[in-house]
Amino acid sequence: MLLVSVVLTVLPVAVSCGDHGSGASNGSVAAGPALGASGRHLVITTDNGLLLRPADGQRAIVDDRADADWSHRDGTWTLDLSCADRARSGEACPRMPYVEVPDGVSVTVSARNAGIDAAGIAAALDLTTLNGDVTVTRSGGDDAAVRLSTRNGSVRATALDTRRLYAATTNGDVKLACATAPSSVTATTTNGSVGVTVPHNAPAYAVTAGTDNGRATVAVPTRDVPHGPTMTLTTVNGDVDVRGD
Repeated sequence: MLLVSVVLTVLPVAVSCGDHGSGASNGSVAAGPALGASGRHLVITTDNGLLLRPADGQRAIVDDRADADWSHRDGTWTLDLSCADRARSGEACPRMPYVEVPDGVSVTVSARNAGIDAAGIAAALDLTTLNGDVTVTRSGGDDAAVRLSTRNGSVRATALDTRRLYAATTNGDVKLACATAPSSVTATTTNGSVGVTVPHNAPAYAVTAGTDNGRATVAVPTRDVPHGPTMTLTTVNGDVDVRGD
């Protein structure tokens, strides 16, 4: 794995009229370390939600409304946005701070009590929250795996580019639209519907589509043999639908 030099000192830089997506500040931002090299990994933990957006360069950018605590081990950077000091003093943390991530840096997020919104992240994603929606668009990569999970909320993704796609919730819908044909898709919920769209020229899939209380519709080419592309789509209370675009 390629290692790059990094600067751990957080340096504030002034910007104006920045567009970081819904809920982002237009004020100053804080420059994090130079994550730089493709294949490096970023782990973000927060007690709230998160906006993920692409960075213009090799350096991560963090919303300066949040308390950014960086650490590093081997090829993984960890960013703690939990605001522990503010919580002890009774100060409020931003509910949806943003983090800008360089291309090629895979991201794992652990959030709670709010959603995760990712757009334009060109790498593998593993996004988990407890009480909130997970929303992703124009993200992934040729060999990237995308894993999206919540407990009380919906998972919604559009224009995904991924080989391996996993999406799950307990109470909410799972709606996935792929720009390229994944080799495996797993989408599951308990109380909600499951919908998956793949490109019209996608290969035939071995499909398992099941619901206890609802209707299952499979409108893509299928195969009986277990090897090759697969889909496993399940719910207990809701419909299951898979089709080509």
